[in-house]
Amino acid sequence: MTAPQGGHVLVARLDSVGDILLSGPAVRAVAASSAKVTMLVGRGRGAVARLLPGVDDVLEYDAPWIVAEPGPLDTAAVDTLLADVRRAGVDAALIVTSFHQSPLPLALLLRLAGVGWIGAISDDYPGSLLDLRHRLPEVPVDVPESERALSLARAAGFDLPAPARLAVREPLPDVRHLVGAGPYVVLHPGADAPARRPSAGTSRAFVAALVDAGHRIVVTGSPGEAPLTAAVADGRALDLAGAVDLAGLAAVLAGAEVVVAPNTGPAHLAAAVGTPVVSLFAPVVPPERWAPYGVPVVLLGDQDAPCRLTRARHCPVPGHPCLDGIAAADVVAAVATLQARPADDRDPVPARPREVDHVS
Repeated sequence: MTAPQGGHVLVARLDSVGDILLSGPAVRAVAASSAKVTMLVGRGRGAVARLLPGVDDVLEYDAPWIVAEPGPLDTAAVDTLLADVRRAGVDAALIVTSFHQSPLPLALLLRLAGVGWIGAISDDYPGSLLDLRHRLPEVPVDVPESERALSLARAAGFDLPAPARLAVREPLPDVRHLVGAGPYVVLHPGADAPARRPSAGTSRAFVAALVDAGHRIVVTGSPGEAPLTAAVADGRALDLAGAVDLAGLAAVLAGAEVVVAPNTGPAHLAAAVGTPVVSLFAPVVPPERWAPYGVPVVLLGDQDAPCRLTRARHCPVPGHPCLDGIAAADVVAAVATLQARPADDRDPVPARPREVDHVS
């Protein structure tokens, strides 16, 4: 059953920065034939949603069935969400989730808020909570997250008039006064889950090797990551921790020749601005789903490590070998590989992600 067209549609994605960015093509598909799009995201994620083309308004709610460290159910926050949705006058909603998340708790809340049509991907029986119960084929199993979300939008009757690539709103701010003159490579060492990032010492070794190879390095991070970025930059790289907001970070990444980053939001932000990525990818989740989408990628990290597919937030293996075992020389070689790509090969491509180069 397709959604009503031409009205006010709410698109929900309640988890991480990267997941919101990967939902961008689905959002643009909805916006192409809707009068208004409101995006519902987790608390503190509004700036990410506002970067997506097609988003007109943003609501925030911390879903205790989604966040990594939830507190008790906050009934006042639920009441506020219901009031906000009612006040917005939403006609239809798409709930975008990953395979391990259920859309049904939010579907129940949206029904209570009076939303008349709701669609989601759900393996569980939804009863009357969903008007569209979209189910993906079992093969291929590892559909990229961006395509998974877009398949829901298409099943609901929304499609894209342009390539299904990641994107951000333009123009981005001018950051030349921050990054300085000349080419540079960005190294972003942080990630919300410690299991998904190399240790500070390993990232510092990457910076040293890249500088010794002749690259100018810019290290990025949030204000809270300043101790990490200072240790990683080690006086040899430009440390921009806390110097830019999310749009400014997008601009810094857009100006880079290559971005080196773990599986974290800025890696997907780099893909959204068309910059190639050396992905330091811990195998706790499959790269086929969550590697940077639509740009040239070199994937580094032991994808057969014992932590494979555990979704662990803290590394269960002593020494964190999947990422701390990456040789600095391999990072230098990966950057050189991506620099050698033709200039027109930097542009995101429609539909399918770029082939991912693996370095063992």
